[in-house]
Amino acid sequence: MRDPHPFAGNPLDRGERERRDEAWIAAAALAAGSRFLPFRNLDVLLHDLPQPGLGWLGAERVRALAPDAQPMFLGLSGATAHFAADLSGYPDAAARIADQPGLRFEDCRTAGGVLTGPDTGILAQARSHLDWHARHRFCSVCGRPTVARRGGQVRGCTACDAQHFPRTDPVVITVVGDPATDRCLLGQSRGRLSRMRMYSALAGFVDQGEAIEEAVAREVMEEAGIRVRNVRYHSSQPWPFPYSLMIGCLAEAATTSIRIDPEEMSAVHWFERREVLLALDGNSALLTVPGPIAIAHHLIKAWATGERFR
Repeated sequence: MRDPHPFAGNPLDRGERERRDEAWIAAAALAAGSRFLPFRNLDVLLHDLPQPGLGWLGAERVRALAPDAQPMFLGLSGATAHFAADLSGYPDAAARIADQPGLRFEDCRTAGGVLTGPDTGILAQARSHLDWHARHRFCSVCGRPTVARRGGQVRGCTACDAQHFPRTDPVVITVVGDPATDRCLLGQSRGRLSRMRMYSALAGFVDQGEAIEEAVAREVMEEAGIRVRNVRYHSSQPWPFPYSLMIGCLAEAATTSIRIDPEEMSAVHWFERREVLLALDGNSALLTVPGPIAIAHHLIKAWATGERFR
């Protein structure tokens, strides 16, 4: 297995057995030794001493400041239970926490760039979990309220008993190479990337009833008008914005004439290997690529350096 990307490498045991016991979850949420990771508007609490890390608080501290905040069970480290707590509805409590020396609420994209690998994995789980629960407070079957159960592993409808489980959206992200010309295909989507003048790997959601290879071929064709072959899996990355799994692939071009989708893409171009290597080092005047926090960086680097696959 490759070294995990940022937002992967979560070291917690997710406690499948413990989740089955609602009484155990309730007791663990009150236990003095349990640890809570607060969030405010999906920003995570960090500490700065001696270096940035997740701002875990004791159960008593969180309960005193926000007694009605629902704990979401993340898992176990040894015998210690770890929870996430959304303090968005408790602005005074969140402000009091952030006023303590060395503590601050931070945007999770920024946090992912300064935390260690295991901490980013916990961050991804917690942020995705809280965001999903905030978006699914009502039953998609009958429209009545839902409640969290099994420590947040499921939401149950209070009227029709339907169960709703936290979702992960699969996304394929692909660097296409042309062996004949030693170039790779990168694009600039409308919105954030175009404002940053950055080019990245082509990406899109996997459709229902679609294999990963089929999704790669369809997305590249839709966004760039390029046919591909020899699709190879590279690696994956949880991406908690809001709750995606990036499935990284490399592919070869079967055609090279670009025809972009102007509604989705602002530009798609072929880039020579020399220029891509310069961009990875931050020395290109023509090309900027995503930083190491994103799987796109590692896919581009894999192509540019000729990484071998087993």
